[in-house]
Amino acid sequence: MEPKITAFLPLSLIFTIPAFAAVDYRIDLRSPAHHLARVEAEFPEVKSGEFTVNLPVWRTGKYEVLPLADGIRQFVAKDSAGKPLPVRRSASGEWKVAVSQPTSVTISYQLYADELGQRTRHIDASHAYLDASSVFVYSPEFRAEPVTVSLNVPDGWQSHSGMDSGTQAHTFVAPNYDVLVDSPIETGISHHRRFSSAGQDYELVVWGEGNYDLDKMVTDLTKLATSAGAIWDDAPFKRYVYMVHATSGASGATEHLNSTVIQLPRFMFRERKDYLRFIGTASHEFVHTWNVKAYRPTGLVPYDYQAENLSELLWIAEGSTSYFQNQLLARAGVISAKELLDDIATRIDKHQKLPGREIQSVAEASLGQWVGQGGDYAHNHSVNIYSEGYMASLALDLAILKDSNLKHSYRDVHRALYRDFAIPKSYGVADVKAILQQLTGKDYSPWWQAHIESPLALDFDELLSRAGLKLNYGGDSKGGSEANGNKESERKQKVAPGFSLVNGSLKLATVDRGGNAWEAGLGAGNELVAINGLKLSADGFEKRLADFKPGDSIKVSFFADDKLSETTLVLGALPDGKAELKPLAKVSREQKAFFKAWLGIDWPFDDKGGYKKA
Repeated sequence: MEPKITAFLPLSLIFTIPAFAAVDYRIDLRSPAHHLARVEAEFPEVKSGEFTVNLPVWRTGKYEVLPLADGIRQFVAKDSAGKPLPVRRSASGEWKVAVSQPTSVTISYQLYADELGQRTRHIDASHAYLDASSVFVYSPEFRAEPVTVSLNVPDGWQSHSGMDSGTQAHTFVAPNYDVLVDSPIETGISHHRRFSSAGQDYELVVWGEGNYDLDKMVTDLTKLATSAGAIWDDAPFKRYVYMVHATSGASGATEHLNSTVIQLPRFMFRERKDYLRFIGTASHEFVHTWNVKAYRPTGLVPYDYQAENLSELLWIAEGSTSYFQNQLLARAGVISAKELLDDIATRIDKHQKLPGREIQSVAEASLGQWVGQGGDYAHNHSVNIYSEGYMASLALDLAILKDSNLKHSYRDVHRALYRDFAIPKSYGVADVKAILQQLTGKDYSPWWQAHIESPLALDFDELLSRAGLKLNYGGDSKGGSEANGNKESERKQKVAPGFSLVNGSLKLATVDRGGNAWEAGLGAGNELVAINGLKLSADGFEKRLADFKPGDSIKVSFFADDKLSETTLVLGALPDGKAELKPLAKVSREQKAFFKAWLGIDWPFDDKGGYKKA
């Protein structure tokens, strides 16, 4: 039987590793069944007075204030003689320790760690995932001092981190708290692979059982590493760790200084569409190793762990990372040209269907990221820094290629940011504009005002035609000499109700601003009951909708605040079929050259407009 958490010996007796850093962190993980641990942080000689200790209120990679200190109890401070020191809590993530005379100060506390999906801290019988921002307190006085982390773990566990290992097992060292807070630890029972590529060492650590293929993951991650040179001249790391969690449902990913954590449900690795999600995420986080970790916007340098860090350029930090992720995979041969172009088409299609794109600029979305919200209001009045940042990056890339006669691209902007504004420097809007002018000889201030500081309004027919492409929907007629080759009359159409439903229900999740359902008086939260007097069911809604065609008027019965109402809805239309990028009827040599300069791969289509066989 495992010992109770209350029976733990003092960690100073458990750990015998000599201190070789200014701040020593120790964590006991030997009773993981109830997600509990005991943490000690020993600070060297502290001056007399009030000593401030903090736990961050957010973690890097997620621009949102989180209740990280909620999992801390039994917070105690002691001096070098082991005598208790008075402690008062002054903020959600701050404690004040009264120190009467100079002494070392040891902080100890119980830690509860049962949060996996936010990628902060999780402890169970098989592993512990520890993001320092939610685990280890710090003092502003010692933030720049070197640190040691020592783990006391159950037998059979292995410990991994982007930090350097200490002299003994389950220990890590970092030059300061900022490196510690950006170097999570995965310890427990896991699969582990080492490999090298492009002059750097890599590790793959997978916790949890699932239908993943370790050999394929290593092969593709090895290829991915070779493509980074298309953007940056070197790597800001010598060793990089991919931490993968095969979970019971949690999903997501977070970039770190020289590592990443990627979470996917355990049986979402084998099918190609699922694997593309994994490898695309891995590429996204890999790109982040430069974009955000090696260079980032003013406002995020240095990090303020106790407050929001605002920047109007978060769209570059996230959206541009999304923009590059599949391009690197295609260059490396990990994904096909079709998979790359299908992804671009899907993103454009989703962008065009989002009412919020007409309201909010990507700069405003960046500043509002810390208070961003989802749901109907966001759908209709907002954009997010990932998808809209992707579109802004696409537009900027195609503009640079055109204005520089294919001599430069958006990759050169990021090459310059890494070269000239690596941390501890930072870059602002004026710096990006200056780089754009250097690359193209053109003042981009008007472009910036029209596309970044204003809601993004893009002519995709014109933009895509530069690379010999058009946006197509499955079932469109082929051919045509028009540059767009994609007239509304050529499309097969399907019924568009103008709203979306909450999964598995008849409750409206969003209603498109200005659309037919909006004008008919339907709103988010309304619950559908019947169409034309006949009862609806959640699983039969799509089939019922297929009984009508665009332009038909239907009577919709619904509940609003528990009151039964009825309205007439004129059904709208959307293109029927999957969004695709297809070649124009006639593609010039110049357009093919533009395509190659843009995506870094050869023209993939044959003379009949189909993809060439590999």
